[in-house]
Amino acid sequence: MSRRNAAEKRPVLPDPQFNNRLASMMVHRLMKHGKKSTAQKILSDAFGLINERTGSDPIELFETAVKNVTPLVEVRARRVGGATYQVPMEVRQERGIAMALRWLVNFSRSRNGRSMAQKLAGELMDAANEAGNAVRKREETHKMAEANKAFAHYRY
Repeated sequence: MSRRNAAEKRPVLPDPQFNNRLASMMVHRLMKHGKKSTAQKILSDAFGLINERTGSDPIELFETAVKNVTPLVEVRARRVGGATYQVPMEVRQERGIAMALRWLVNFSRSRNGRSMAQKLAGELMDAANEAGNAVRKREETHKMAEANKAFAHYRY
């Protein structure tokens, strides 16, 4: 990490296929070992399955799913005089979206199903309907923050 100044944020360009920034971020999250075309195929197949099953616009459903999974608060460890407290802190929008995408991908991967596209489509549809493991993770995070509200004055 540079001592002089913080690295500048690079803007995420919209996905060429769906013309959507979130879709582009999801492709980057899905990608393993630099295989971007495979990740793009997985996402487009998942969107195709969503369109087939629900008949609605998959991009809208995807955005709803991400919004439903994005956490508003999280707990961070803070050491104060030998004790470590879980301090609840608000999550910046960028970090919240990154966490939501990470959770969606991770829980999709751990899901039962034949292909990654099917697993991702299932998790996205569940998340859009306020169900699924990713939404449960967000609720868990919020509960943890609520439980540790007493330590909010240690915020940094």
